[in-house]
Amino acid sequence: MPKVGMPYNAATSQSSADAAPVVLGVDTHKDVHAAAALGPLGALLDSRAFPATSDGFRELLGWARSFGPVCQAGVEGTGSYGAGLTRFLIAHGVKVIEVNRPDRAARRRSGKTDAVDAEAAARAILSGRASTSPKSKDGPVEDLRVLKVVKDSAVHNRTQAINQLKAIVVSSPAHLRESLTGLANASLFNACMALDPEISAVHQALHLLSHRIQQLSVEISTLKRQVKSLIQQYSPRLLELPGVGPDSAAALLTAAGDKPRPSQRRGIICRPVRSQPR
Repeated sequence: MPKVGMPYNAATSQSSADAAPVVLGVDTHKDVHAAAALGPLGALLDSRAFPATSDGFRELLGWARSFGPVCQAGVEGTGSYGAGLTRFLIAHGVKVIEVNRPDRAARRRSGKTDAVDAEAAARAILSGRASTSPKSKDGPVEDLRVLKVVKDSAVHNRTQAINQLKAIVVSSPAHLRESLTGLANASLFNACMALDPEISAVHQALHLLSHRIQQLSVEISTLKRQVKSLIQQYSPRLLELPGVGPDSAAALLTAAGDKPRPSQRRGIICRPVRSQPR
């Protein structure tokens, strides 16, 4: 485990303003991020651990900048544990490169540590093995992706509940099955909601499943309206295309947002990097 990070010394950073650019590598975890700073020729300058908090992010970047200007950072888990750090670094002018996590089983067998993984992340940038910009985790496309995940889950759960309800109807007592067979879905669900759950376990199961289906239907309708509203704000022309509805438009936009964006050049390039709204 690398040393625990110390508070950032601004004076040290200012005295290193004309130093050679630094490449940062970070191995991210839920509570602690391990970081390694490399010189432009690959020399390890130092490695430390920092809390995975807003204050920890500031300490990490201040520590790295104490060696010189930080232009690029290789970060593992940019879509999960490293998402917060990625947003912070981009907002502070650091170009973030997504680095694949090593195989954890192989890592344990070889005895590697978080500090070694952080150093490997930085070296992946220097060698050019890592060159993919991370997916954005903010803006309307991210909002759309989150809503789509929840909506798709609700649709899946509703379909499962409908299948369960119909399977129970098929095997229910004859008088109940005959009263429910042949009904359209809407009428079937209403009839099941009207059943007295105190009569039997079958009546209770159908009653509960029909209420679950109704609740999920309301949830799906609400999410669909929100998805459509977001698309109309973000990309209204997409909905004007023949055959493209809100679901298809959401799938297209989130797929485009997930596509890797390879960097234009390899090597260390020090220039201001600004976060652009999606």
